[in-house]
Amino acid sequence: MFGIINFEAFLIAGIILNLTPGADTMYILGRSISQGKKAGILSALGISTGELVHCIFAALGLSIILAKSAIAFMAVKYLGAAYLIYLGIKTLFSKTKEDFKVDTSQESTNYKKVFLSGIFTNILNPKVALFFLVFLPQFIDPNFAQSPIPFLILGLVFLATGTVWCLILALFASKMSTRIRENYKFKIWLDKITGGIFVLLGIKLALSER
Repeated sequence: MFGIINFEAFLIAGIILNLTPGADTMYILGRSISQGKKAGILSALGISTGELVHCIFAALGLSIILAKSAIAFMAVKYLGAAYLIYLGIKTLFSKTKEDFKVDTSQESTNYKKVFLSGIFTNILNPKVALFFLVFLPQFIDPNFAQSPIPFLILGLVFLATGTVWCLILALFASKMSTRIRENYKFKIWLDKITGGIFVLLGIKLALSER
C-alpha cells in the first residue's frame, strides 16, 4: 500500500535504530540531567523537528544534493560540528552562583534556545539526511521511487517512534537527576560533563566519514 513494502520489517528495524544510543541520545540526556525535565522534553522535540525537516527534504529529493556533493556535505558537517562545540564550550564556561543556591524554578533556562538548539543540532548533521536517503528506499517499491508519499509515510512513522523514545529518555533522565541537581555543587559538575559531551559530539561529527 502506498508503495511501501516489508512495513513490519521497517517498523522493527526503525525501533531498534531509535533505541540504539547515538548523538541525539547523548544530547537529550545532557540537557535533561543538567537543566531539568522541561529542557529535556524541549530538546527531544527539537531533535524530532530537525528530523522532520530531513524527512521532508528526503521526500522532495533535496537531500540528494548532500549525497552527491562532497562540498555540500562537508560544509553542513563542519557547521554542525562547530555548533555542537560552541554549545559545549559555552556550557563548560558558564557562570556559576557563588552562594551555591539552586534555582529550583529553573527560570534562568532559556527554553526557546534549548528547543532551537535541538533543531539545529539535528539539521546540521548531514549523516541524518543520508540515513533517510539510504534507509527508507529499502522499503519502497521501485515503481513508486519517484513519489514523495512512501518517503513521507515511512519517515513520519520512524519519527513518531523516535520521538516517543526520546521523550521517555528525557523524563527518565530528569527524574533520576532531580536529587543531584538540588545540590548546586553537583550541578556544576553535571554542566561540565554536559559541555564535554557536546564538544566530543562536535569533534566526532567533524571527523566522521561520508
